[in-house]
Amino acid sequence: MAERPVADAIEAAEVVLPCPELDRTLAFFTERLGFRVAAISPADSPAVAVIVGHGLRVRLDRAAEGSPGLLRLLCRDPAAIAGGVTELLAPNGTRVALAPANPPLSLPPLRPSFVLTRPSEGAWTSGRAGMLYRDLVPDRQGGRVIASHIRIEDGGPVPDYVHYHRVRFQMIYCVRGWVRVVYEDQGPPFVLAAGDAALQPPEIRHRVLECSPGLEVIEVSSPAEHETRADLALELPTKECRPARLFGGQRFIRHEARAAAFGPWRVAGFEARDLGIAAATDGLADARVARRGPGPGGEAQLLETRSTEIRFDFVLAGSARLEVEGRAPEPIAPGTAFVVPAGLAHGLADASPDFELLEVECR
Repeated sequence: MAERPVADAIEAAEVVLPCPELDRTLAFFTERLGFRVAAISPADSPAVAVIVGHGLRVRLDRAAEGSPGLLRLLCRDPAAIAGGVTELLAPNGTRVALAPANPPLSLPPLRPSFVLTRPSEGAWTSGRAGMLYRDLVPDRQGGRVIASHIRIEDGGPVPDYVHYHRVRFQMIYCVRGWVRVVYEDQGPPFVLAAGDAALQPPEIRHRVLECSPGLEVIEVSSPAEHETRADLALELPTKECRPARLFGGQRFIRHEARAAAFGPWRVAGFEARDLGIAAATDGLADARVARRGPGPGGEAQLLETRSTEIRFDFVLAGSARLEVEGRAPEPIAPGTAFVVPAGLAHGLADASPDFELLEVECR
């Protein structure tokens, strides 16, 4: 007979806290913190009390052994609860930390630096939902930005869930393969194919459904350290389709390469297609794909970065030479990523006819 999965038999879960001071501890949790009594025994001389509240079920047990533990309560305004105190101590010794439920985003000061990473540099690490990550900007420019090369080796359904990111900016660009995704208020699921991109505005709910074998995408986010939260209540797709809805002041954008047109780029001999990021973020960020244009080109083109704080580039195809003021020339090829600080003269030279580059700017 097959063994029944443990999860199928579970009806509830409890955190057990040793509690020699049951009466005073029970009063602390119910009267001070708003928990409610779910069970107590024996009635004539209680030794165990089960309390519930704030999404938690706690068993206070006189006979239990071990550490009294730490509980973390997420509050709208922690300072208003205990007069500015951020931690309370229950009579049984349990520490109760009072933390903000939605702390403001922390945007560290920019520490600009020249960065160049090659495909052979940096290990692939296991991330969430079976995804592999390669860090393209290891110093994160002081924590201001993170750029990740993400791949999924096996095709088929992706073990993802409805989630969102607490960011000020995030976009993805499909480098290789395809991925089927669904976004809050953006209609039915759709496929991002190679060359396509999406702006994921702050806290838009979304889910990765399935992908081709060997999927590769580039994800650029700010700030570098940010929280990914699951939304266990929302089902996607949502009933309404509201493409003009704003999330944190930004619109969702889906860029399809097959329908995009190339136009002049700032570098002679090259052309670019705009991914629509600047318009959707009200100028906070910008992104484009640049390539060698028809006719002669590929000679060195020196330029200075604009006033944008960060400009990230990722080579999609072909080869070229990156020339940066004060540095030896660097050959670049597919999978190479680089960041050049604002105001530092740099340029491209000897670009092959098939050279193509993803460029993302963030202010």
